[in-house]
Amino acid sequence: MIRALTGSLRARLLWFLLAAIVLAAGAQALVAYRTVLKEADDIFDYHMQQMALSLRAGLPPSAAVGGLGSGEQNFDFVVQVWTADGVRIFESAEQAALPQLAVLGFADVRARGTTYRVFSMQTSGLVIQVAQDMAARRNMAGALALRTIAPVALMAPLLMLVVWWVVSRSLAPVARVRGQVASRQADDLSPVSEENLPDEVRPLVQELNLLFDRVRHAFDAQKHFVADAAHELRSPLAALKLQVQGLQRASDAAARELAVSRLVAGIDRATRLVEQMLALARHEASMAAGATPEPVDLAEVARLAISDAVAAAQARRIDIGISHADPAVVVNGQPEALRMLLRNLIDNAVKYTPEEGRVDVGIASHGAAVELSVDDSGPGLPEEERERVLDRFYRSGEPQAPGSGLGLAIVKSIAEMHGATVALAASPTLGGLRVLVRFTAKG
Repeated sequence: MIRALTGSLRARLLWFLLAAIVLAAGAQALVAYRTVLKEADDIFDYHMQQMALSLRAGLPPSAAVGGLGSGEQNFDFVVQVWTADGVRIFESAEQAALPQLAVLGFADVRARGTTYRVFSMQTSGLVIQVAQDMAARRNMAGALALRTIAPVALMAPLLMLVVWWVVSRSLAPVARVRGQVASRQADDLSPVSEENLPDEVRPLVQELNLLFDRVRHAFDAQKHFVADAAHELRSPLAALKLQVQGLQRASDAAARELAVSRLVAGIDRATRLVEQMLALARHEASMAAGATPEPVDLAEVARLAISDAVAAAQARRIDIGISHADPAVVVNGQPEALRMLLRNLIDNAVKYTPEEGRVDVGIASHGAAVELSVDDSGPGLPEEERERVLDRFYRSGEPQAPGSGLGLAIVKSIAEMHGATVALAASPTLGGLRVLVRFTAKG
């Protein structure tokens, strides 16, 4: 029973509502029963008083034992009349043998093993007594009270049936949603129908549909990752195999050294590709999980991203740093994701900038918008390719161009997650490429 109450909303509602009906009906019946008993006592007392008042003028000549009160037989009234000297001159029921009372008005008297309700009044030298057996009174009052509460007893089960029907009908949409979810295949993540759902259940189904949407995006990202990995790793692995075969066929030290350098370069390229693909997979997984944004200081993010790339820049004698940064520029987002965004931009700039070149990072605030820019002194990018390089695995120039084609795709994905846009243009200061990330609002 306890498990049914805690586990089933329908059973819980029915249990409490039906219990409330039973308690309310019981309380109503008890109040009605006691009220009817009280009113019946008042009515019987009133009849006794009226009968005594009707005898004030004296007894009719035809009065005899049992003659009075014949019209009130259903009430079992007993009438006795006494003289002022204490002589009983009339009684309607000899077997009653009520004692003479000096107390006028109403009183309860024990006689012949039962209790009588007695009303006494004095008039014209006579004392008139009207009595009623309390057992008979209680029986009649109880029958009257039971007839009064009978409708309550009949209506309670009917009301319980109505409550059962209403609760079952009201929870039918919940059962329908449960049936829809239970009958689905494991890969069916389509939205659950919100038609005819009550207001209390609709938000739950809406959140469930949002969860299905996030899971679907996670599955799609996983499928894309597997497909992309299978496609993109095929060429580097084939190239590595050829380079190993070339190393095996090398006939002299110079040929072996060349083959080794090519093999190392191939391994570096495959390693970079795997790292970028894993970074993209982690980012898409965090997007599907819906991480909570927090205020992020872009200047601090820029310093951390530059520290990650400074070794590669120094190896090629490239001057890298923050050219300008407005104070206290903060956006709402995920710190690690923004650091990954800026690190990919800087890595891309360092990669395509010639030796002894320059890479500048800028942070500017324009009203409600924030702009993050990375400029380099490299060869730039043709205008017709500036949109395509944001696609996955697209590399400008020859197929042998450095990189995996994922860096700017990761940048675009992270920017979209933060409600930002990515634009590529010629750098007005360094002459190479400028990548501008524009956030639409401050944190």
